[in-house]
Amino acid sequence: MFQREPEKETLNIANKFGAGFIAFSPLAQGILTDKYLNGIPEHSRAADPTGFLRREQVTDQLIEKVKKLNEIATQRGQTMAEMALAWILRDERVTSAIIGARNVNQIKNNLKALDNLSFTQAELEHINSIVN
Repeated sequence: MFQREPEKETLNIANKFGAGFIAFSPLAQGILTDKYLNGIPEHSRAADPTGFLRREQVTDQLIEKVKKLNEIATQRGQTMAEMALAWILRDERVTSAIIGARNVNQIKNNLKALDNLSFTQAELEHINSIVN
């Protein structure tokens, strides 16, 4: 949701040539979950000094955006993670997503995103107003 660069050209090129597109880290290393809504948990990716996600990337401004997105997810009857995955998978040009789950429960929870992949135009506009 935060990295929109593939929408500008890559997805169209993949589609034109009949190629699939695999979204990498659609949950933004856990940012697009409820994990960071109240700070950086001790054993999270951002707390790991050798990980891809750095503590300084989890800014107050970013978390405020996630909180607003979380409100939309709640209105949709989804968790933040479910909505983020539904958002990326709603585009038929996206053939898969690498979720990076750390345990079976995360996989089970992420699969629930498939229960509601449709978004209203108002939801999409609201999401775009938050992330852009």
